[in-house]
Amino acid sequence: MSGSSKETLLKAYDAQLRESAEMLTADRVDRLGPLWLGKFGDWGFVSYRSLDGYASDALDRLIVETIAYYAADPQMKTFEWKTRGHDSPADLPQRLTAQGFQAEDPETVMLGEAQFLAQPIKLPTGVTLRRIDNQPSPYSDVVRAARAQELAFGAPYDADDLMRRIEKGAGRTEVWVAETQQQMVCVGRLEVIPNTEFAGLWGGGTLPEWRGQGIYRALTAARAQAALKRGVRYLHSDCTEYSRPILERGGLLPVTTTTPYIWRR
Repeated sequence: MSGSSKETLLKAYDAQLRESAEMLTADRVDRLGPLWLGKFGDWGFVSYRSLDGYASDALDRLIVETIAYYAADPQMKTFEWKTRGHDSPADLPQRLTAQGFQAEDPETVMLGEAQFLAQPIKLPTGVTLRRIDNQPSPYSDVVRAARAQELAFGAPYDADDLMRRIEKGAGRTEVWVAETQQQMVCVGRLEVIPNTEFAGLWGGGTLPEWRGQGIYRALTAARAQAALKRGVRYLHSDCTEYSRPILERGGLLPVTTTTPYIWRR
């Protein structure tokens, strides 16, 4: 199976998937030096392409000013500073931690050709796939999907936030589910990034008792097929240790890592 090299993919990732591409559903975006500061409801997100020229005291000042920006808005409960393993300066994580940020688990950034993941996968008997965001009134299904995500990940998942992503996505955010007659057993999003060659695979989670049966792979294949129909060339995903092997077998390559650093009020 041939495709783009890691170097080509990483270059495309840095050029196309950072800064404005991460702000598509933001309620507000402001600039602070090299940073893009987005507000999404009651949480924020920091994006940038490069911190060249920022080191030592200058970098510390930039971090302090970013905290002040979000802290000044009483609606903001938390924000994420998204770091990448290939970025410089190398001591950014330590400087964020020194300012009160907490690191979450690192994830692997997977990139590759959508065509490699689009091969159909056989589902277990009684399980079907469908897209739920394109209904006239999707909210009830969105609530069920959020509940399935809670069961899959063992953490609260906000149905209103998922609904907001759909509405802000203006048709670019697709929500796919695998389900039986009784319940949704796997949920995942496809988010098409306009004016790029990419779409993202997000939120893929399967209920524990349904894992190991090819359901996540089938849901991924359905999203890859949908991406191809939209003219997308590449797929990307920030994935855990559980989904990485599946995406890697499908042809995606690990090109870097990403670690969220979280500030909470």
